Amino acid sequence: MLAERAELVELLRTLSPDQWSVQSLCGRWSVRDVATHLSMDSVSMPRYLLAAVRNLSADRVNERYVATHRDGSTDDLVDQLASSATASWFARYAPRLTLADHVVHQQDIRRPLGLSRRVDPERLRLVLDRPDPFARPRSYTRGLRFVASDLEWDHGTGPEVRGPAEALALAMVGRVTAVDELEGSGVDILRARMAPQADSGSGG
Repeated sequence: MLAERAELVELLRTLSPDQWSVQSLCGRWSVRDVATHLSMDSVSMPRYLLAAVRNLSADRVNERYVATHRDGSTDDLVDQLASSATASWFARYAPRLTLADHVVHQQDIRRPLGLSRRVDPERLRLVLDRPDPFARPRSYTRGLRFVASDLEWDHGTGPEVRGPAEALALAMVGRVTAVDELEGSGVDILRARMAPQADSGSGG
């Protein structure tokens, strides 16, 4: 998790003002919005739980946090991401969830900017084994068999969806652009499941 966060911080420090405003793969969020969402781990546990109770939805908590933190400088945001990683209660109590969130969201940022990377295979395996539940992966993956073409990993039964592990990890949480990199008899089913949510707001 710390290595993934460090790579994210390193990436964000290189971005121009125009790049910060580019739309990410995560709903209507910009690159800045995605980075702001990831900074939520600086919020204390009591404050986060209170917000969750008040909003009754993780999506609404995310949207409100992002909306109320759009006025700060990007330099301060990156510094916050760099300094809060080791103190994050999210990472301490839910390390797999935090890793899944960071791996997918870093790709949400990188892909629209054309800044590709090789994601560590073991991180990808962990994310594939346990996708972010707040992104409702079952709504996309049920009744399908997913097979990675570049590492030894498969999951599920049914019509097959095959492709690079990174593209699978994104498709399993609703990133429709990744589906074009996949093949198999289950791809059309997967794509159809994404259609009703293609115009939704923030993602998981």
